[in-house]
Amino acid sequence: MSSTEKVRGDGNCTSITDRFTIKVKTNNKREPVMSFVFDEVYGPGCSQERVFQNTCHLIQSTFDGYNVCVFAYGQTGTGKTYTMFGTNDAPGIAQRAIEKVYQLTKEARKLGRVQVTCYMVELYKSKLLDLLSENHNTKLKIGKDHQGVVEVKGAMIKEAPSKLDMLEILQQGMENRKTSSTCMNYGSSRSHLILSIMIRRFKGKDVFPAFGKLSLIDLAGCERASNTKATAEQLKEAQSINQSLSALGNVIAALSSGSKHVPYRSHVLTNLMSDSIGGNAKTLMFVNIGPSNFNIDDTINALNYASRVKTIKNSSKKNVDLKSKDDEIAKLKRQLQWERS
Repeated sequence: MSSTEKVRGDGNCTSITDRFTIKVKTNNKREPVMSFVFDEVYGPGCSQERVFQNTCHLIQSTFDGYNVCVFAYGQTGTGKTYTMFGTNDAPGIAQRAIEKVYQLTKEARKLGRVQVTCYMVELYKSKLLDLLSENHNTKLKIGKDHQGVVEVKGAMIKEAPSKLDMLEILQQGMENRKTSSTCMNYGSSRSHLILSIMIRRFKGKDVFPAFGKLSLIDLAGCERASNTKATAEQLKEAQSINQSLSALGNVIAALSSGSKHVPYRSHVLTNLMSDSIGGNAKTLMFVNIGPSNFNIDDTINALNYASRVKTIKNSSKKNVDLKSKDDEIAKLKRQLQWERS
């Protein structure tokens, strides 16, 4: 629980019965206890290291040429940013994933060249901003490559030859992210943050490099104005956050129900995540909840949301760097033409 919840004397409405099951005490007499089953349930005493254990294998998939997305969802103040980015003493998913990326890079460089690049953006009040650029007036546009992989055109792409380079880039982006204090969260994130790491691996005599993309996403938390006691500007931010998460909810509802139309283009956030949710990616979602009985409705909503996400099946397949492929084909055509002449 947060310090505010402890001072208020809130009770605990949740219990973990085993590593897969969480139960919530409700205010509904007809259903006093609701039970939810997931791939893994982590309690308050669980270490960041253990949380990452179920994520580690996905980093290898990025090196094998797949798109991978890891994101955190939940109510404001439930620890999403802590899960994704942690602290100096307890590094989160991002820092540990970066560590694993460069462990694999070291091994892969014995077989050929490996290029690691990245970009880092935030979605603030429906506007996409580059966290690595000093020019915040640059217009960013969401597009897709030949294989349906999302690209943010106009965003600064930085090369990171070493782990230290990547961690410095991460630090720069985190410092530029918009946060503020509310009654629910002293360091409330006011934007959705996306760190995308691109890996091109040139192995042996392979003509075309394998291309993998790792997207680490920290979604801003849904919040109620009555609980946060937000300022006028924070209310505008919260309205924008809730609208984007509602759009994401509509996409998830469409995918989980098997609808022919999925409204990815209804919002910038859903368009940005269109290759991660129901797209060409291996996707892992963390849902963060608060155990306080003050937030029972939000906790149940988040768990229901996660249950719907669990039913979605992505169609992940390996990438080939088509730009390099096109260049190589053009080169071979020129060579063939020269030999014929």
